[in-house]
This record gives sequence, structure tokens and C-alpha cells, in this order.
Amino acid sequence: MSESLDFHCQMILDEYRQSLPQLEKLRQLVVKTLYEALQRNGIIVTTIESRIKTEISLTGKLVLKGNKYASLNDITDILGTRIVTFYTDDVDRIAAMAEQIFDIDWDNSVDKRRLHQLDSFGYNSLHYICRLKQDDCDEQLRNIPFELQLRTTLQHAWAAINHDIGYKTGVEIPQEYMRQMNRLAGMLEMADDEFSRIRTEINDYRRRVQQLVQNGKLDDVQLDGDTFHSYLEAKPLEQLTKRIAAINQAEIQEVSLMPYLPVFKAFGCKTLGDVNKIIKNYADNAYRLARHQLGNTDIDIISSALGLQNICIVCILQQGGGRIGLRRFYDAINGESMQNEMLADITFKQAQQLPFMN
Repeated sequence: MSESLDFHCQMILDEYRQSLPQLEKLRQLVVKTLYEALQRNGIIVTTIESRIKTEISLTGKLVLKGNKYASLNDITDILGTRIVTFYTDDVDRIAAMAEQIFDIDWDNSVDKRRLHQLDSFGYNSLHYICRLKQDDCDEQLRNIPFELQLRTTLQHAWAAINHDIGYKTGVEIPQEYMRQMNRLAGMLEMADDEFSRIRTEINDYRRRVQQLVQNGKLDDVQLDGDTFHSYLEAKPLEQLTKRIAAINQAEIQEVSLMPYLPVFKAFGCKTLGDVNKIIKNYADNAYRLARHQLGNTDIDIISSALGLQNICIVCILQQGGGRIGLRRFYDAINGESMQNEMLADITFKQAQQLPFMN
């Protein structure tokens, strides 16, 4: 195909061949810069894709409109990078980030999301034409433009499927099937918007829960995974854990307390206030049990869960759960195992020696 190019286009093609090492260097630098910026901004994306246009692809472009370009740098998509996000609002967050770390060629950039065409869903990317900022690299790299595309996972999947169905065969799709494809595009666009809306509402809910927890309004907060996590972040067991560690001057090994959520639900807790009442009511006896467990040992490392574990044990025993209740408790936090029968028996015998069981 290159034989059909005129002299001017052949010169651009030669320039491309000579520039390949610089283009690869730029590609790596752009990807590195994007990864670092995303990490700094706490943005999680599906993927970052990057490619240099192949010689065959470039030749095809020059055949169609080579006279449009004075030099290789006039072709703005020689280097292309695409970021695929989970949510539509993350596209705007990354766009704002890109505007800070790159120089944007606004005249050649386009927001295809504003087209509002039903059959354009998969191509509703935000396209920026960028260059590296002056401090990022040498002048030769700064002069090379590159394209940055931003789109959601659903847009990306739709574009790939639509390309496979509509263009791979080179045969025009009958109108009947185009209507069906367009209906699906509309549904996916609604799904994209709904995912972002739901995430926003969940984040708002979490902020409200955190505020209620911080203000001590625990009776107003329904018990679930999110709220229990927020409650634990306030470290309601820190003082008890430190008291227990002081028995042997032990080091505290941090572990997750989330496995205790189903235990509190089994206790009948409906709100964080219910959880907090159990912790307050049984904390002193949980400490006495720990002192009995550790007092005659040289254990110098304890789990951060020991205080909560003993609270649950005391609660079970004082409510008449006995060995069976303890076995169910250990099954809940450790997974079902024959060893839990032995643990339940040992714990029950330890507790029998303490005043709160009499």
C-alpha cells in the first residue's frame, strides 16, 4: 500500500520510522505519569491501554488524507492511550487530573459524550489531544502530541461488541438488528448512569453513618457491614485491648474484627447502639476472663480481637448459652471445625472459675 503514497506522504512515513524509538519512550512515560497521578488521586480504573499506530494503519490514513498533514506531528493519534473507568463521574475526575499533568490542545480535543446520539453510546469517549509539560522531558518528546481517551467499562465493552458485530464482517447490519442494538445501547447508557448514582448515594450514606457514629447517635444507625465497619473505625475496643495487653506487657497484633458482625446479629442486635450496649455491659468481665487466661502464662503477643472475643464469650455464658453456645460462636468466627468443640470446652471450664458465672 505504501507504494501508492505520493512523495510528501512517503516523507511522513519515513519520519514515522525514524521516530519509533522516541514514540516508545514517550508511550512509556505517558503511561507511568498516568499511573502515578491516578494513585495520588486515589482513582481506581479498569485498565490503561496504550499503543503506537502501526505502519500499516498509518499508511492507510495517509492514503485517505495524507495531504492534510504537513509533518508527522500533525497526526495527533500516532500515540494513543485509553483509560477505562468503572463510573461515568470518574471520567470527569480523570479529565481534571489530565488537565493538571498535561498540556491540552483544546482546539483538537473533543467530548463525544455531548453528541447525545442513541447509537453513539460506545463511542462517547472524552478525547484529549495532549503534550507533556515542559518540565517532564526533553524538547523532542514535548513536541509529539498523543491522544488520551477516557471511557467507562460499559462504553468500552459496547464499542468492542459493536465493532465485532458491525464492522468485522464488512457487511452492513440490517435495519431490524440496528434498532435492537440501539435499544441495548440506550439500556447500557442508563446502567452507566445508575451505577454512578448508586455509588454516590452509598458514599453519602457512609458519610452520614460516620457522622452519627462520631456524634454517638448509635441507636439511629442500623447494623450492617458498612455501619459495623464505621463503628470499628472509631476503635471502641481500644481501651479494653490495651488493658488486656498490659496483663503480660504483651504486643498487640492487629486483625480484622469484621467476622464478629454475624455474631452480633445472632445476639439479636439491630443497631450499633445494641452492639455498643453489649460491649459496655460485658467489658469488665471480658477483662477478668482475659486476666484468668493470661495471668499464669508468658504470652507476649495477643490478638486485637481478644477483648471482643471475650465479650462475646461472657455474653453467651451469662445468657445461658453454655458449651453449645460457645461452640456455635467459635464456628462463626473460625469456620466449622472439630477443634471448636475443644475450644468451647476449655473456655467453659475457664469461665466456671470466675465470679460472674456464680
